[in-house]
Amino acid sequence: MRYTPHTDDEVRLMLDEIGAGSVDDLFRSIPAEVQNAAAGLDLPRSLSEMEAAAEARALAGDNYDPARVVSFLGGGAYDHYIPAAVDQLLLRSEFYTCYTPYQAEVSQGTLQAIYEYQSLIIQLTGMEIANASGYDGASVCADAALMAGAIKGKRPGILVSGALNPAYRRTVETYNSGGANEVCAVRIADGATDLKALEQALGDDVACVIVQNPNFFGVVENVAEIVRLTHEAGALVAVAGCPVALGVLTSPGEAGADIAVGEGQPLGVPLSFGGPYLGYFATRKSFKRQLPGRLVGMTEDSQGRAGYVLTLQTREQHIRREKATSNICTNQSLLALAATIHLSLLGKRGLRTVAELCLQKGHYLAGKISALKGWNLAWPDAPFFREFAVVPPMPPADVIAAMLEKNFLAGIDIGRLDPEHDGKLLLAVTEQRTKKQIDEFVGALKSL
Repeated sequence: MRYTPHTDDEVRLMLDEIGAGSVDDLFRSIPAEVQNAAAGLDLPRSLSEMEAAAEARALAGDNYDPARVVSFLGGGAYDHYIPAAVDQLLLRSEFYTCYTPYQAEVSQGTLQAIYEYQSLIIQLTGMEIANASGYDGASVCADAALMAGAIKGKRPGILVSGALNPAYRRTVETYNSGGANEVCAVRIADGATDLKALEQALGDDVACVIVQNPNFFGVVENVAEIVRLTHEAGALVAVAGCPVALGVLTSPGEAGADIAVGEGQPLGVPLSFGGPYLGYFATRKSFKRQLPGRLVGMTEDSQGRAGYVLTLQTREQHIRREKATSNICTNQSLLALAATIHLSLLGKRGLRTVAELCLQKGHYLAGKISALKGWNLAWPDAPFFREFAVVPPMPPADVIAAMLEKNFLAGIDIGRLDPEHDGKLLLAVTEQRTKKQIDEFVGALKSL
């Protein structure tokens, strides 16, 4: 996108149109301390378009492309294989627009695609209703907290598992920082939510519990027991999960959860150095009035022909701002379409095969690493899916740096995110990793 600056006359024209005397008048509602803090920023000089493009290329060159190195990175975004047909269909001009066309009379194809996406998410999560997607896993997690708070009224408590993705947790805290809800963490034991600590934290002031399954450390949570304890306390349960793991794990709906959210990136969306991604959101029919975002429904015209329409929009553009359940609203429609194509191509059997490959290869790597001298699994008795934490015989940052020189992305130093887990390294294995790559990775670790 090219940057086209405005002339002084154009700025004056815009200010006159909105009735502002100056640019300072336009921003007068921003607190003075915030403006002063911004004025004190030590920003570099402005760049020309050519200079900015060159700097952007240089910054991009510092990234490590998973296509050129062997990746064992996880932590919320995964290097899964994307069939070529996904991009081929996605890039058709009728889908590839800058914004989602919703006018029912001209966009039946788009609306039907969203309807199909919602239907697939419902099947995947075992829930009853799904929205048209959100921004990413973190934002839909925060939306789940807000929705549960709205449903439970005067209960201000939001409990999040200590094994929830730290980025998700920070987003939940940020969304609730200016409201009446209070976010508290539940400690973990053996890499999973501590059920005794959860039971003690639950009370009649708690609106919901948010857990992740598999959690950030890759451990499979006892969701059914978490649901039982939480429902006995009169609160709701939101489960944030990986859609690929649902190929082999019990779905949130089957486990009795009230809300299912998660990151849809593993479903046909490239890593793209961190985004854009999409978040899926599903829940019970009884909560449809509090569902954030948008919902597409199917109906019939006067001649009995199927038609698709936007059915619910609990957004601030359509209802009063204070009643909105979500203030982020741009539907990640193109990425939701990618997920729809991806799931359609895989089918139930294909998704299960991908999940089984991740499970088997992850456990193969864990077995190989735990056999190395000085290397240990962080939680050796904890069940895991495709991701697990290890305690190496040297600082994780040193392992990552040394392995990078050998063309391996050797996981995440968890201690950088949470000092409580200092010394632990998080590794992930997808279906893309071959036995040869895994064996070479273990051989390289052994040589450190």
